[in-house]
Amino acid sequence: MLVVGFATGALRANCYLLAPEAGGPCVVVDPGQEAAGPVGKALGEHGLTPEAVLLTHGHPDHVDAAGPLAERHGIPVWLHPADSPLVPISTCDLGEESLAVAGLTVGVAHTPGHTPGSVVFRLDTPEGGRLVLTGDTLFAGSVGRGDQEVLAASLRDTLLPLPDDTVVLPGHGAATTIGRERRQAAVAR
Repeated sequence: MLVVGFATGALRANCYLLAPEAGGPCVVVDPGQEAAGPVGKALGEHGLTPEAVLLTHGHPDHVDAAGPLAERHGIPVWLHPADSPLVPISTCDLGEESLAVAGLTVGVAHTPGHTPGSVVFRLDTPEGGRLVLTGDTLFAGSVGRGDQEVLAASLRDTLLPLPDDTVVLPGHGAATTIGRERRQAAVAR
């Protein structure tokens, strides 16, 4: 599986391109502020064609390039309906289903707390690995801001049950694992 990630904009939000392999379809996760150029460069470098934009939540540092990217490529933007009022573009509603897109099966789990419509995306890689893209719900060594009681429930019910070796690709900062975060007690508060 191909995972390309980079930080963009003043808040250094992470944007990810996910694909079964180079030279084929991909999904773009959280193309935020100033992401259009780096996304275009990564698409060209890896010979990728975007089939959908997936948004972990509706804050501008994660969504600003979604509309132009979707328009340019004629692809849908997926967002949880609770965050639709935050985004001035047309989106498709995400629920708790799995999405089959770009040759990938992407699990979706609603994790309110940072925003009412925050979600995480889970994928199993063909190589046997596990990924979870957590947006601003969980970071390396920290958790998101927002309604801390609701966020704690989301972390406890959705992220803590994942296996220790699950790689966390957060909305800001470096990657981590569920096991590392559990040991550091970031998600156990």
